[in-house]
Amino acid sequence: MATTTSPFSAISPRPNTFSQFIYSNSNNTIPNQFPSKTTPRQRRSLVVNNVPTNQTLKLKQQLFPEEEQEGVITSDLSLALDDPESIASNIKYHAEFTPAFSPGRFQLPKAYFATAQSVRDSLIMNWNATYDHYDKLNMKQAYYLSMEFLQGRALLNAIGNLELSGAYADALSKLGYDLENVAGQEPDAALGNGGLGRLASCFLDSLATLNYPAWGYGLRYKYGLFKQNITKDGQEEVVENWLEMGNPWEIVRNDVSYHVKFYGKVVTGSDGRKHWVGGEDVRAVAHDVPIPGYKTKTTINLRLWSTKVTSQDFDLGAFNAGAHAKAYEAQTNAEKICYVLYPGDESVEGKILRLKQQYMLCSASLQDIIARFEKRSGVSANWEEFPEKVAVQMNDTHPTLCIPELMRILIDVKSMSWKAAWGITQRTVAYTNHTVLPEALEKWSLELMEKLLPRHVEIIEKIDEELIHIIVSKYGADDLYLLENKVKEMRILDNFEIPPSVVDLLDKLEETSLVNSDKENKKSRKEDEIPSEDIVATDGEEDSEVKVTRKILMPDSKLPKMVRMANLCVAGGHAVNGVAEIHSEIVKEEVFNDFYQLWPEKFQNKTNGVTPRRWMCFCNPDLSAIITKWTGTENWVLDTEKLAELQKFADNEDLQMQWRAAKRSNKMKVVSFIQEKTGYGVSPDAMFDVQDKAISKDIGHRETGSQLRTGIGMALTREDTGIGTFFMIEEVEVAVKRIHEYKRQLMNIMGVIYRYKKMKEMSAEERIVKFVPRVCIFGGKAFATYVQAKRIVKLITDVATTINHDSDIGNLLKVVFIPDYNVSVAELLIPASELSQHISTAGMEASGTSNMKFVMNGCLLIGTLDGANVEIREEVGEDNFFLFGAEAHEIAGLRKERSEGKFVPDPRFEEVKEYVRSGVFGPYSYNELMGSLEGNEGYGRADYFLVGKDFPSYIECQEKVDEAYRDQKRWTRMSILNTAGSHKFSSDRTIHEYAKDIWKIEPAKLQ
Repeated sequence: MATTTSPFSAISPRPNTFSQFIYSNSNNTIPNQFPSKTTPRQRRSLVVNNVPTNQTLKLKQQLFPEEEQEGVITSDLSLALDDPESIASNIKYHAEFTPAFSPGRFQLPKAYFATAQSVRDSLIMNWNATYDHYDKLNMKQAYYLSMEFLQGRALLNAIGNLELSGAYADALSKLGYDLENVAGQEPDAALGNGGLGRLASCFLDSLATLNYPAWGYGLRYKYGLFKQNITKDGQEEVVENWLEMGNPWEIVRNDVSYHVKFYGKVVTGSDGRKHWVGGEDVRAVAHDVPIPGYKTKTTINLRLWSTKVTSQDFDLGAFNAGAHAKAYEAQTNAEKICYVLYPGDESVEGKILRLKQQYMLCSASLQDIIARFEKRSGVSANWEEFPEKVAVQMNDTHPTLCIPELMRILIDVKSMSWKAAWGITQRTVAYTNHTVLPEALEKWSLELMEKLLPRHVEIIEKIDEELIHIIVSKYGADDLYLLENKVKEMRILDNFEIPPSVVDLLDKLEETSLVNSDKENKKSRKEDEIPSEDIVATDGEEDSEVKVTRKILMPDSKLPKMVRMANLCVAGGHAVNGVAEIHSEIVKEEVFNDFYQLWPEKFQNKTNGVTPRRWMCFCNPDLSAIITKWTGTENWVLDTEKLAELQKFADNEDLQMQWRAAKRSNKMKVVSFIQEKTGYGVSPDAMFDVQDKAISKDIGHRETGSQLRTGIGMALTREDTGIGTFFMIEEVEVAVKRIHEYKRQLMNIMGVIYRYKKMKEMSAEERIVKFVPRVCIFGGKAFATYVQAKRIVKLITDVATTINHDSDIGNLLKVVFIPDYNVSVAELLIPASELSQHISTAGMEASGTSNMKFVMNGCLLIGTLDGANVEIREEVGEDNFFLFGAEAHEIAGLRKERSEGKFVPDPRFEEVKEYVRSGVFGPYSYNELMGSLEGNEGYGRADYFLVGKDFPSYIECQEKVDEAYRDQKRWTRMSILNTAGSHKFSSDRTIHEYAKDIWKIEPAKLQ
């Protein structure tokens, strides 16, 4: 339980917190300048004099409105810091009185922190007003639980949403700084890795902008995933240091903490109820981050949990005896829970740590949600109203333990019956699925979970038992093999004994079935006049028949007992949604087909979206200004359907000229960035073709025997677990995605290699005629233990080294790998990109969100009919999308054809493999990487993700890209139509659908 009686508030009570937080000095006047001891080397000394300010009064008016009744001050929430003079003075105030750096010197890092704290002042006012409003209304609120929130930098986004970008730019100019340089001091928050976290952050932005009552819950990772360096040996992982200088956006709530238990045992008390006792206790401490909406005062909360233990857990005696490690062992064990996102789980310790992370998120968040519900309910909470006041959304299977944890609290702590608790839980919780790979659905060892969370295993066993009863009741025992298949596919506990109550039910059903069968046989014999004595019964036959169901449902002692988290999500929640139309159909027809047949009403589609604020308005201001001019309104930022107005101007020469100018301006920024980060010089006249996926990602914990196929033939097993236009228009191809084989970065780089080889076989004149120049930019992190993905990174960097130093090719082809790809890099690359590759094997990408960001920014896509690509192509028009590759319904047949030895590889594909093996790209051996594309079957072989099959159509489609790019008028028209057709892919639309169809919440705008 919480260590405070009132853990709800977004921040602590005003008199205590704000007076300490903002007014740390009793003097309420703000100095006009800093002390002026400087040296000639200190070029950025603060010399602004006589900047008028009244921000202290304004802040007090907003922080303590109750004092207005006493005639002390007046209160008006609109009295925010909104003019450059007041802002500059407020920044100076924080530099002096809320310091994170030494006094006197006002350099860039200090300027950033003071600026961020100044912005936070405005956010705090709106933040508290928002939740005072929600408290008074006592309305239903949604809670979004996610292991990742990939937010990116906060400063520019916050002042953009507050409509203060210009004011802050002017204020910083008065202080001798440029806003962009100050914002550049902020590190990306290392709270996520890829699309899962970026989606969650987009959802929070939309929730705040649309005034929906909601919070986000996650973990505060001290070191994130890892920082990626690129060396001559490929990828190198080093620790992320985003919190090294502190985080000015978060507020630690030391008065909001909850006890979270691990290990121990379950006992039955004298009251007959179960009690989880003993074990290891850890404290979860809240860290709150404000999330402002756009053009609204609504500011919602992202609550992140850190972990610690009480000071009493420090063993002073052991420390004084010299056993220092033993003395702080409890603190170390607690703190490491939130050290790293997705810690390696090859070891038992790694598995335990991952499971601890997931339970920590679920337990702390639910305790907090329940405390808020009880506070708002007053003296006596009506628990039947809980689902009418609370909606919990599980972003993928990581928060699955919300289901047994909510059950535990309701039954063991709130003394509810199983039936009542189960009804409340099912009406409260919903699940978003993010994978179409059945073998990638998260599983945990029952033995491990039983050790770490013994009470939860008991609850899961009971849920599993009730689920089997439902299955048996629906399908009966007439067709035993159908029943066997249904139970094996649908139950939560895999390879686990059938509960006694189910055995009894099966016996009754079989007996009934045998009696009915015997009656039918007698009737048949009578009709056929066959004497009954001619039918000979075999001794024991009936007993054998009766027990047949139990035999076929017996667990296999050679296989481990597992907990299937996705099945628990489907059984325990009231809604299951996919994240793209094609993905949701696969979920219903393949991944969870048995559940869909049982509960079709649970299944929905909610196509992903991205926020147009960060991913258009703020990261691409030049294009945004053009859109505003030609649509005649700024409201497209909130109502993206207005982007469709651009369609009628797609052929307008003035618009096309402005459109190309904006794109070139963005490309110039990327040219400088590439030079700075990699040392490579690239031409701004090139087409930027971007594939922004990582080569690998964590897709959940799996246990023994689960071969996770992660792309081109690789399986990862976890232990226990214009001709005529000679302007040299160049084409820059960018692939910046998490490195994962099914996303097929390998096909991309093999296409680049094929292009390079053909160029080398031509004269200089032939190359110019044949090829549009490209700069191929890759980026993305390969998971530290994902060997095959790291080989792909190594190949890309080796190819880059060879091509970029080839004077014969020059600017006709460049290859760049951007190290440590993150949100801030994406905000720079996406507006500059002209072609983006979304080339995953059809039927394997759930949705994707980067494809939406590129389309919004006028980037054309080359891709397969996979994920959201299908819907994007429908919206922008088939003529404005470069399509290639096999379709989802063909994949199984193509793999079967491969296994039967019927596949004949294209000569161009074989040519590229041989070229790689020739050593032209250096001494590193790529035999294993190329070997994964060969053979017909076997581990790490047989080209599982069909690179060889799709390679010919991919190469031919790239030729169409070159042809289109030579005609710049045609290309620009296509680019405009892509932006015009992107309106569907705003996360605002997605959130409206979640709110209406799943959460049942209403907007509550703060006036």
